[in-house]
Amino acid sequence: MTNRWRTLTPTVLVVAALLTPAAEAGRPAWFTSWAQSQQNLGPAVRDQSMRMITHLSQGGSAVRVRVQNTFGTQPLTLDHTTVALSGGDAAVSGVRDLTFGGRRAVTLQPGASTWSDQVPFPTSAGADLAVSMHVAGEAVPGRHDGAFRENYLTAPGSGDQTAAQAEAYPQKIQSTYVVTAVDVFNPRLKGTIVPFGSSVVDGVGSTNCGPGCTELGTNKRWTDVLARRIVAESPANAQLTVANAGISGTTSAVCPGNSPGIQGLDAVSRLERDVLALHGVTDVIYYYGTNDLANGCSSADIIASYRTVFARLKAAGVDVHVTPITPRPGYSNQNNVDRHAVNSFVKRGGDCSGTCASVTDFDQVLSDPVKPNSILPAYDTGDGIHANIVGQQAIAEYVDLKAF
Repeated sequence: MTNRWRTLTPTVLVVAALLTPAAEAGRPAWFTSWAQSQQNLGPAVRDQSMRMITHLSQGGSAVRVRVQNTFGTQPLTLDHTTVALSGGDAAVSGVRDLTFGGRRAVTLQPGASTWSDQVPFPTSAGADLAVSMHVAGEAVPGRHDGAFRENYLTAPGSGDQTAAQAEAYPQKIQSTYVVTAVDVFNPRLKGTIVPFGSSVVDGVGSTNCGPGCTELGTNKRWTDVLARRIVAESPANAQLTVANAGISGTTSAVCPGNSPGIQGLDAVSRLERDVLALHGVTDVIYYYGTNDLANGCSSADIIASYRTVFARLKAAGVDVHVTPITPRPGYSNQNNVDRHAVNSFVKRGGDCSGTCASVTDFDQVLSDPVKPNSILPAYDTGDGIHANIVGQQAIAEYVDLKAF
């Protein structure tokens, strides 16, 4: 029997003081409540603090944080890291220190990843958790390009400001540095859903509220809306976290037209790091393919990558809910032939040839019935590819919560 509960424990710190009878009976208690996958390096920081705001899909009685140096070429040392509740902008309350293996400082070698020790810290669904990290020397942090909110940096040379208030953080950025996941301790949760894909998963379009209108930090990605639906609509014994694993521009397969910036970020290459290394993972919503076609992959290439990823997920006890490739007006005739071939594979029997649990047909949500190779105008950001806030809501509302 496969193990549906994927729990790669990052430390041997047993949280005995926090365990409930349910957890002691073997039910997993740590679930990834927020995630953003690293994709490249940001600009250097020097004796600065970085304050990243993470939006939790579910809460719990304790937290732990993953930090990464995935693309770094030099060691990255965080000499002090704290967590706190965000009070809006860079303001915080209830600051608590984080440790790593019992130590305040942690050094991440190039390519390395680690989780903090757990710290008691009560949170609720929808809470914004501020993770503040100080780099004493000079380093180049890894980042996720699109945070779709503002995060904050202190001035170079300002020292350790990890417990400071908003006035210490004058610089605003719209990327997420170093921190890539937050776990919550909550034995009452059932599992973690990981939406896995490219820009439509990442959240491109989710700040678009109409011509000339942009909303930052309002958490209106379809994955955010899905998380809120689960909290509001699912019964107490079916509550799940949602951990976003989207990276804009990426592909399911390795395609001829992939730019250097997304090489090594195909679905197969990042599956372990960005999906399976998260905690409590029970389900993946797989939303890939549109960039594959745009970058010269054939239907055979895409289907081969699907088979590889889905087989690995199935072997890990993770259910796959796959969406057909959604429309894009710039596709060539051959692109559309390939798109329909992939979608036929996805929809055949509703099980992707035995490796999928269900089909989540976002193509049906977004397609313009008059121009089926285009997005419905009411949902279009204007680029013909991405859904605006209204479209994001429609995608989330289409998801059948009973499928999880």
